[in-house]
Order: sequence, then C-alpha cells, then structure tokens
Amino acid sequence: MVGWQPNSTMLNHVEALIIGGGISGLVCTYALRKAGVDARLVEGSARPGGLICSERRDGYLLERGPQSFSSTPQMLELCRELGIQDQIVEAPPRAPRFILINGQLRPVALSPPAFFASSMFNLNTKWKILRDVLGSSTPPADDESVAAFVRRKFSAELLDKLVGPFVSGIYAGDAEKLSLRAAFPQLHEAERIAGSIVRGIIRAAKSKPKPRHKSTLQSFRDGNEMLVKALAAKLGSALQAETSVVKISSNSQPGDSRTSKKFRVTLSGKHSTEQINAEHLILATPTDVCASLLRSFAADVSAALDDIEYSPVAVVSLGYAKSAIARSLDGFGFLVPRSEKLRTLGTVWNSSLFPNRAPQGHVLLTSFVGGATDPAVTSLPGDSISALVHREVSAILQIQSPPAFSNVKLYSRALPQYNFGHTDRIAAIRGLTGRFPNIFLTGNYFSGPSIGACIEHSRSTAESVLAHMKLHFTAG
Repeated sequence: MVGWQPNSTMLNHVEALIIGGGISGLVCTYALRKAGVDARLVEGSARPGGLICSERRDGYLLERGPQSFSSTPQMLELCRELGIQDQIVEAPPRAPRFILINGQLRPVALSPPAFFASSMFNLNTKWKILRDVLGSSTPPADDESVAAFVRRKFSAELLDKLVGPFVSGIYAGDAEKLSLRAAFPQLHEAERIAGSIVRGIIRAAKSKPKPRHKSTLQSFRDGNEMLVKALAAKLGSALQAETSVVKISSNSQPGDSRTSKKFRVTLSGKHSTEQINAEHLILATPTDVCASLLRSFAADVSAALDDIEYSPVAVVSLGYAKSAIARSLDGFGFLVPRSEKLRTLGTVWNSSLFPNRAPQGHVLLTSFVGGATDPAVTSLPGDSISALVHREVSAILQIQSPPAFSNVKLYSRALPQYNFGHTDRIAAIRGLTGRFPNIFLTGNYFSGPSIGACIEHSRSTAESVLAHMKLHFTAG
C-alpha cells in the first residue's frame, strides 16, 4: 500500500482533494502540491497508475496497458522535475510500421513521395489526396464520423487500409461511430480554416511558436510504470491507496462562493473511515465512477458522463524464441484492417523497439483484441484469447513453434469512445464548473487517451484550480 492510512474516524480539512490515482490524478496532485497547495490524492486500488502497469516476469518486461508514449514538451519537463529523464529510452526513429494487406505485411508510407509511389493504394485514392491539396471543401455543420469524413474527402480504400486500423490503434474504436471533431479535432479544424486537410495542417504547424518539439516514441528502461512510481514517491503520504469514496455531499448552494468548506467527503480505508472537508474537489476517475459520485447533486452531469461508452480490450503478451520466427521483426509492428477478417487488431514488436524487453534469444510481441468493433472476443477465457492471437500472428510472422511465454490482461472498460455527440457531452460536463466553481474533472475522455494528452489536461486542470483559489482569496 502506498501512503498514509487513518486508524480511527476523524474529520480533516484539505484545500484540494483529488479522487482517482491514474496518471491524470497523479499529475494534477503533483502540480498542485508543487504550487504549495495542501492537496491529497485517494485511490481505491492497491496501486496507483490505472492502466499504466509494467511487470517483469520470466525475463520479460510486460506493459499491461500502454506500450509506449509519444514525447511532448510537458512530458519531458515532468521527467526532468522527477529526475528520471536519464531513464527515457527512444524507439528507433525510422522503425517502419506495417499494415496487413491480403495476408501480407506492407510498410506504411510515411512521406508524400513514398505514398504516391506505393502500390498499396489505387490511382483514385491518390488523386483524391492530390485534389485535397489543390482544391477546397467545407465540413458539414453537423457532427460527422471519421468514416464518413474519409469517404467524403478521400476514398473507402483509404478508410479500410489505413484510417480504420489507425483508429483501432489509438482508440480501439469504430470509425463509423467515432466523431471526427471530437477524436481528431485538428483535421476538422484544418478543413474549416483552409478548405484542405493538408494546407490546414501546414498552416497550423507554421503558427506554432518556435522551437517546435519533434515528437519521438519513448518508454523508460524499467517500463512506463516508472513514471507512476516517481510521481507516487514525490507525493509520499499525500497519496492514500486502498481508500474508497463512500459519499460526497455539498456544503454550499450552487454558485455560492462564500463558504470555504465546499464538500464533505466520506472515505473508507482498510482500517477506518474518515470525513474530509474539501475546499476544492478534483475527480480524476473513469466516467462511470465519476458519474456515481456526482449523481446526488449534479444528476445532469452524471447522465452526460454515463453516456460516454468504453471499449473492452484484451492485451496479449507472447514471448517466442527468436529462432522460431522466420520473418524479420525490424520495425514497430503492424495493424490489421477489419477487411482481413482477423480478430487481432494489431501487434507491437516490443523487443525491437526498446532494450531488455525479452530474455536473450527471445522476442516479446504484444497484441490487442476486442475494441468497439469486436467486443465479444473479450468474453472468451484467457487461454482461448492467447491461442487465438498465437494462431493469427503465427500465420503472419511465420512462427514455427508455440510461445515460450504468454500473458493476457483484460480491460472491460479500456478506452473512452469519442463517439457522435461527444463534444456536446463534454460541454455539458464542463458546465458543472459554472454551478460548482470549485469542482473540477480531468481524465482521458477530455482531450485524448494518450499519456501525453492526459498529462497536458491534468496540468491545465491544476492551473484552473490555482486560478480559482487565487480568485477566491482575492475576493475574500
């Protein structure tokens, strides 16, 4: 267990109580405490970090959640502050990505010349790309799915062979349901301001302040959980694990800024209960937990949170003797279009990207099944899922023997889905702060599911809390 546990019923006061010890809650708490705020974080499970979980077993370093992260300025700054920047490892920058087309792995064209030279796409698709560069279009007024957008602007072929698998890789989502302006707002905005995706993206890039950050694919020597452990160590006793929230009640009327103690929160730990008067409340939990906590005094926001769907995902880690694999594993891994009629969404070649992921003479591959397009597969027993993935991946990579190691981790609610109406739901959720100015929400359902996006949003949330504190102090 991490952190302090009360041993009797007591009543305490904190400036800010953060509920939920995933990466968003950890970073938000860290930022507030760094600014001098008396902030406490409570987490229901025995360990913080949420889906970010690294584990060493039988010489393999498993990532049971996100396999890596894209570097951002905020991520690098945080690592420097935590003193772990020297533990960052980068994947080979030119590692090719592959797409399975007609049972064969084809490299993804990562530059315009390579795209137009590739035989993966027909002339019609290439012409549609060129037409976007030279022509102009206007996005529809109503919400549009990613699939409808790609078919309208480009082609069904591009959707099937590239965009659909890409959506599965990021959101484990269904391109037919995913909202373009919610999931990929930069694409919607590019067409809106420039009439062209390509011209709009170029214009947006030029408008960014210099020096521009060049993102790379990264992890840590001992896995992604190293970031979680470093944050937890910094928080010390301000982090209480194995502590659940029993009840939240508001001590003031909506919009009333006169009362300093805004919320009464009842906590249940391993050995006792505790009541806290919290001036500011930050909810950094998944939406179902957040909705449950808010239902008694913000029913409409609770309903908007309940409307956000999640996709189930099984993370399947398989280790093989390198000599058993006939195909080269030089690259990042591969994604699988749904038209290939396989249940595996994609596979990451972990030991090709980062050091010490597998024992000498072995490789580690991590595959994903399920998602919004095939949720039923995640109801199978773990050994059946492992066997299914081995069978499909073996055919693709010409693997000649069974795995030397296997592990299956199932998440029934892995990733939030930014489906139709997500922008409106988020607007309704943000409206909570208009009625309760000292309650804040953060998490991977706001601005993207990546680690970097969660860090950026949680830091922004901390800044909003600090701004409200300053305003309250000035008004007082």
